[in-house]
Amino acid sequence: MTEKTQQTPASTPELPTQYAPAEVEGKLYERWVERGYFEADEHSKKPPFTVVIPPPNVTGSLHLGHAFEHTLIDALTRRARMQGHETLWQPGMDHAGIATQNVVERELAKEGKSRHDLGREAFVERVWKWKNESGGQISGQMRRLGDGVAWSRERFTMDEGLSQAVQTIFKKLYDDELIYRAERIINWCPRCLTAISDIEVEYQDDDGELVSMTYGEGEETIVVATTRAETMLGDTAVAVHPDDERYRHLVGKQIKLPLTDRTIPVVADTHVDPEFGTGAVKVTPAHDPNDFEIGRRHDLPSIAVMNERAVITVPGPFEGLDRLEARSAIVAALRAEGRIVAEKRPYVHSVGHCSRCKTTVEPRLSMQWWVKVGPLAQAAGDAVRDGRVKIHPQEMEKRYFDWVDNLHDWCISRQLWWGHRIPVWYGPNGEIVCVGPGEEPPSGEGWHQETDVLDTWFSSGLWPFSTLGWPEQTDSLAKFYPNSVLVTGYDILFFWVARMMMFGLYAMDGTPPFHTVALHGMVRDQFGKKMSKSFGNAVNPIDWMDKYGSDALRFTLARGANPGVDVPIGEDWVQGSRNFANKIWNATRFALMNGATIEGELPPAESMSSVDRWILSRLNKTVAEVDALYDDFQFAKLSDALFHFAWDEVFDWYVELSKTTFFAGGEQARVSGRVLGEVLDVMLRLLHPVVPFVTETLWTALTGRESVVVADWPKDSGFRDEAAEREIELVQQLVTEVRRFRSDQGLQPGQKVPAELTLAGTALAPHEAAVRQLLRLQPAGEGFHATASLPVAGVTVALDLSGTIDVEAERKRLTKDLAAAEKEKAQATGKLGNEAFLAKAPDQVVDKIRGRLAKAEADIERITGQLAKLPQS
Repeated sequence: MTEKTQQTPASTPELPTQYAPAEVEGKLYERWVERGYFEADEHSKKPPFTVVIPPPNVTGSLHLGHAFEHTLIDALTRRARMQGHETLWQPGMDHAGIATQNVVERELAKEGKSRHDLGREAFVERVWKWKNESGGQISGQMRRLGDGVAWSRERFTMDEGLSQAVQTIFKKLYDDELIYRAERIINWCPRCLTAISDIEVEYQDDDGELVSMTYGEGEETIVVATTRAETMLGDTAVAVHPDDERYRHLVGKQIKLPLTDRTIPVVADTHVDPEFGTGAVKVTPAHDPNDFEIGRRHDLPSIAVMNERAVITVPGPFEGLDRLEARSAIVAALRAEGRIVAEKRPYVHSVGHCSRCKTTVEPRLSMQWWVKVGPLAQAAGDAVRDGRVKIHPQEMEKRYFDWVDNLHDWCISRQLWWGHRIPVWYGPNGEIVCVGPGEEPPSGEGWHQETDVLDTWFSSGLWPFSTLGWPEQTDSLAKFYPNSVLVTGYDILFFWVARMMMFGLYAMDGTPPFHTVALHGMVRDQFGKKMSKSFGNAVNPIDWMDKYGSDALRFTLARGANPGVDVPIGEDWVQGSRNFANKIWNATRFALMNGATIEGELPPAESMSSVDRWILSRLNKTVAEVDALYDDFQFAKLSDALFHFAWDEVFDWYVELSKTTFFAGGEQARVSGRVLGEVLDVMLRLLHPVVPFVTETLWTALTGRESVVVADWPKDSGFRDEAAEREIELVQQLVTEVRRFRSDQGLQPGQKVPAELTLAGTALAPHEAAVRQLLRLQPAGEGFHATASLPVAGVTVALDLSGTIDVEAERKRLTKDLAAAEKEKAQATGKLGNEAFLAKAPDQVVDKIRGRLAKAEADIERITGQLAKLPQS
């Protein structure tokens, strides 16, 4: 039927009556690691399957986003391992330059010191000490989640091998004139005292002020507006659109810059929108990226008015003031000169903040190192266009192209001490020397190394190949590059994915770093709101794992994972997944106690009951469906398919329909026991990648074999029995309809009722005993009086309810409910027929009343039917 793993049988453990995740998970994981299941052999003849972990920050701890992403990657790698691939899930951590330096600087501050008190070398030693003692908390939490990573291969972006890779590619890019040093506008954090990348800037709406003020005198007056009045001290022009008739007479003239002794020109530039505001903008090339470009086009000087701490440096009354203090002081001074035309407070606008310390980012002209991304980005775009790399879901391709086709040069230098120090030396006469691995740096008087370090994204961009030993041509690199798939969030498609694409293609002779990029969304709360400590809705996944088990958290996350779409999650959903794990546990215990086995070949189909053939047919269809969904990264759909197959078809129908067979014993019970064992074996293997712990415990108990981690992935045997499926569908229809009728009559689930079943000669005849057991129907004995008759699925079920319900009391209850439903219908119909009401009421109110009407009509139909089925007095 399906392949079995060839493993040494182990003794079958006795299953406790209840599943206790806390007593199982930790021991199982350590056993998996000790047995080396997650390690990868570069000399293996098996086809490779490689995934890298998006390296978490060494300062970080597991959050729901990590748990979500790791669950998906772990599911893919566990399945690939079971499919016979030599599977490598590459672990490691990122040195997280700014975040880690901030952590250690805060520790020093408690001692009354700063990094400058220690000096660079001693400070870096202090950071390494912190990393070795306190960093990497997330590694232990990954074990809690069940991450099947190759721990012996764990890497760190600043370990020796990766440092060599960084130096190698920097040297190569520099020699190819793709790295250069230049003065440009960058994102600057006045608190962290470094340039920061775009991804480290968080934008939020802040209350600010919009101030309109006049420049120039008399007929040469022009009005400009700004939210950053302090930058006017660095203005070197006013720009207008060349076709704007209002200012044509001023273009080329010099006008007075208020509060200074300077004049500045009026320039014409097509960047200016004549329809926005006054159609004139102040130009501060040293403090605004758009102004910097205008300045380059018109050869304007750039005047920096602030230092690295955002303190005004222009001589005069504002010198020494913080930028916000200067803003108020400058507006007051302009107001005193009568130059303020308008002030708008509060003026809500989007403002960038440092993601680490929340300080408002300052655009700043600075000498930095840059990557010329043009040819690299072109290659990264072409790799997707020509199909070498697939982006999933495909609709995300447009966002990818929008980004890589419009990339600006990348600022890679950071004014930190913790990180990869840029391998460039400066000489006493302006010499610049880039030093590669193994090369001796220049020495002598006046020579010194660049003090800046590289952006963290520079080293993490090398992750798919640097972790495999590049620049050395290692066996691991030959075996496991390129990666099979990259699983990551759409939010870093631009920042991390694009950089890995650029560097991978460049360093590896045009071979992209992965075949597929599978993008997922962000985890949100159950109402779809972003999780945040400030919102009070952030969740520590460890808490949920402690409470419900790791499998429950994993299954909840996987069941919400539609490609590229955000994932809502609530605690009650995790509780529901815990209930699913318990259901699997209890049903498997029942099966084991009733003869479920995998021993021997499956009996021939002709010796099986239609129930047996039905479940095997459904099993193989589920195998095929789950495989197709895995290949399409449809985690939510495959999890849902497994949930409904396990709970609905196996546990609620197959086990229940087979109980009479098991209780009767004999040859048919033996056949069904083998079928049930087969179904559980395959089902547990299918479930294992998503819920590894409970399935490992149950599968080894069922099979007596070593571990489901290294078992074979199930294959569709091709067995189908459409006739059996149609037959069992009729049984399900019959049972469902009678159960609904019983419920409508107020009967308790366990309450027995005499009944006649006219099944003889129909496909349902072999199932009479099971149907009676499921529906609690007694044989129609002496004195049987049919008070209700239900034609269902081509047969008739006659019930004697005379001794089970108070017919008159039930008729009164239903008559009262019917009157209430008819009253609700009349009220809703009246409102919807009132034109005046419809004209005034909001759409959502009208929709609500339409819903009430639909419900009332459905209730009337249902209650009327129940009244008609009541026995006559």
